[in-house]
Amino acid sequence: MKILISNASDSPLYQQIKDQIKDAVLKEELKEGDALPSIRAFANDLKVSVLTIRRVYEELEQEGFVTSQIGVGTFVSAGNLELLRDSKRRIVEQKMLDMIQTAKSLRIDREELNAMMDILYEEV
Repeated sequence: MKILISNASDSPLYQQIKDQIKDAVLKEELKEGDALPSIRAFANDLKVSVLTIRRVYEELEQEGFVTSQIGVGTFVSAGNLELLRDSKRRIVEQKMLDMIQTAKSLRIDREELNAMMDILYEEV
């Protein structure tokens, strides 16, 4: 699992890390039962405070994405996978709604909009 963090981002470090772990679970790069690195090792790898990683793990556990076993480690739990997928769908739906409203205001019909979407979708 590769985590990229940016000090220039508006999002706090812990949020960037947490979001990327959630994305890895959604994309099945991390599967149920996979062990996450220890807090200390992960903090050293990312060059962040152990408190940052502890917060990430605690919030992920509260949200049902990981389970922690004292003395054993922290493991991926797919319990909230469908909830995460649904929240991502809602984000896409909102962006699509904005796109449709913009297209309508510019008098772009559905066929032209679909053609544009097909082309862009294939390019990405």
